[in-house]
Amino acid sequence: MLTQNQINYQRIAKAIAYIQENFLLQPGLEEVAEKIHLSPAHFQKIFTEWAGTSPKKFLQYISLEHAKKLLNEEKATLSDAAYETGLSSTSRLHELFVNIEGMSPAEYKNGGRSLEISYTYSDSPFGPILTASTTKGICHMAFEDDQEKALEDLKFRFPNAYFMERQTAFHASALSIFSKDWNRPESVKLHLKGTDFQLKVWQSLLAIPVGKLSTYGSLAGKIGHSGASRAVGTAIGSNPVAFLIPCHRVIRSSGEIGGYRWGSDRKQLMIGWENALTDPENLSVS
Repeated sequence: MLTQNQINYQRIAKAIAYIQENFLLQPGLEEVAEKIHLSPAHFQKIFTEWAGTSPKKFLQYISLEHAKKLLNEEKATLSDAAYETGLSSTSRLHELFVNIEGMSPAEYKNGGRSLEISYTYSDSPFGPILTASTTKGICHMAFEDDQEKALEDLKFRFPNAYFMERQTAFHASALSIFSKDWNRPESVKLHLKGTDFQLKVWQSLLAIPVGKLSTYGSLAGKIGHSGASRAVGTAIGSNPVAFLIPCHRVIRSSGEIGGYRWGSDRKQLMIGWENALTDPENLSVS
C-alpha cells in the first residue's frame, strides 16, 4: 500500500510531466491541477510543501530556456573547491563536502566478499530511496518505489557481500542533503565500486554547484578527455549514488534535459528544487 508521501510524489511527478510536455504554453494552476484530479488550492498546497516553491515559479525553473541560461552562466571548474556542491555565500545554504574513496582491487573484483553492507529505506522529496553503506562510507543510493527490487539491485552490485537492514551514521549524514535549510555542513564519505575512469567522472560531477548545469562535452574536457562525451555519459549513467553525486546536473549541449537513470521527470524535479533553494527570493540571509 502506498504511503501518502508516495501518492503525493506520483501526483507531482505527473504534474511535472504535463508541464514538461506543455511548458511552451505556460499552463496555469487550474489547468495542471485538473490533469491530476485535484482542486487548485489543494494542488498548490501539496506542490509547495513538496517542492518548496509555487507551481508557477517551478514552471519557470524547469523550462528549457532557463536550463540554457544556467548553462551559459556555468562558472564551476575542477580548480574550484573540488567537493563543493553548496553555496557558502549565504547563511542558510552551506557546503556539502563529499569525499570519494574507491574500493580496493580485491573488493572490486570479488563482488564485495569481505564487505558488510548496511541498508535502509527512507522517504525523500523525490520518492522512496534505498541507502546503503560499508564500514567506510556510502556505497549505494537509489530511488525505487519497490523495496524488493531496490534490494535486488543492490545485491546485484555486491553479490558476495553480507547485508543487514539497519540505520547508520553514514545514512543520516547522506540523507541530510535533502534538508531544505542546510543549517549545518555535513561531511559525507563515499566508498564506491568503479573503474578509475568512472571514479574520475563521478568526482568531477561534485564540482558542479547547486543551481548550475554542465554538459557531457564540457565535463569530458574538464577531466582531460575531450571528445569522449559518450564514454563520460556511460560513466555518468553508471553512477551508483543518486543525488549525492549530482549526475542530474548534466544536460545535453542543445539545452535539452536529457535522460536520467532514475527517470527524466525526477531529473526535472531535482533541477527545479535546487533552483528553488538557490533563488535569492527564497533565501533568508542574515
